[in-house]
Amino acid sequence: MTVRVCLYAAALAGVLTARVEAQIGGKPVTGNPTPGTEQPAPPNLADRITLTGCVEVAKAAPVVDGNTVTDAKVQLTGAEPVSRVPPDTGGSALASSSPSHTYRLAVIESQLSPYVGAKVEISGEVLLRSAASQAAPPTIQVEFVQKLSASCR
Repeated sequence: MTVRVCLYAAALAGVLTARVEAQIGGKPVTGNPTPGTEQPAPPNLADRITLTGCVEVAKAAPVVDGNTVTDAKVQLTGAEPVSRVPPDTGGSALASSSPSHTYRLAVIESQLSPYVGAKVEISGEVLLRSAASQAAPPTIQVEFVQKLSASCR
């Protein structure tokens, strides 16, 4: 009977070990997780800037799908550059040639809605303006947001 119990315990241990290995082992997944979906380009650190300012809803904000990245709904006003940034950031001609006190923020609106009316620090990549939008404020693809104060006043 002792031999039978030992064999049963060894078999049970083998099954449990195989299940755990199947959960954590296996072939690592690489490549595009959603076939047919284009992956975004990696960020260009030279185009990345950090600013402080106030998040506001744009005056003529269009109605868009809540899951779509848009630069027409939210803007950063009273923008001031932050000097404590990592090396090699903000050095491109695009980043240095677009100083402004107002920036359009390319982001999913719901991600910034909790910050409307607040003073924040925002980091992101300055996007290239089209010829048609040269008169509009520059656009930042938002990558990081930190609330500095609950109010801009």
